[in-house]
Amino acid sequence: MSHDVTPDPTLQAPPGRTRTRTRTRRAVFAGLAVLGLAGALSVVRGPLLMAAPRCAAGRWHGCFDTFNGVVLMTLVAVPLSLLLVWALAWRRRAAGVGSAWRLSLAEVGMVHGTVPWVWMTMMPGAGAGVVPGRVSLVPLRDLVTMGPLGIGGNLLVLAALGFFAPMRWAALASVPRILALGAGCSVLIETAQYVLRLDRVSSVDDVLVNATGAGLAALASRRWWRGTAEAAHTSAICRAA
Repeated sequence: MSHDVTPDPTLQAPPGRTRTRTRTRRAVFAGLAVLGLAGALSVVRGPLLMAAPRCAAGRWHGCFDTFNGVVLMTLVAVPLSLLLVWALAWRRRAAGVGSAWRLSLAEVGMVHGTVPWVWMTMMPGAGAGVVPGRVSLVPLRDLVTMGPLGIGGNLLVLAALGFFAPMRWAALASVPRILALGAGCSVLIETAQYVLRLDRVSSVDDVLVNATGAGLAALASRRWWRGTAEAAHTSAICRAA
């Protein structure tokens, strides 16, 4: 025979203590994020400084056709993206749109975090236009040749899309849909590499890893889009009724 157990209110943490713990966790996570970003910047500081003179001079060669140059310009554009987020949020709030900051951040974050990575995947190799397109359709065969750096880079290609897309569109607020979106976008990238003969291998493993990166990023942002998904589901049920 089972008995319902009612929690004793006196044993629950006071609201003030709960808020303090929440703030402490947020401060710790923010501190770890800042330390991680500082560590990453210290690692890539040298290569970025090498590309800085060419980027400052507006030269295509040595800046926009190199990984270092694209990363540098992405970092330089961060203040402009933040300003755009503020402008979009201000306009939405003036129009009475709810969740103005979240929607604006999601839109700008998707573009700012995805376009540079896609740009790097479309950079031509040394034999571009000469070497015929190559295709690898055997799953997991190319993972060994990618190495940790290659796998990590592929995980990040569509990570921003997976992180922000479900925050922006309720229809995409589920991990399976984000995986499908990531796979579809990756297929388009691999097809473009093959058609344009960029001296790159169009691999099914790239599609798998890119889609996985999008899915993992969606899981990381789930706490911000889970409410959107539940609201959309409730709305659909009400319309059906």
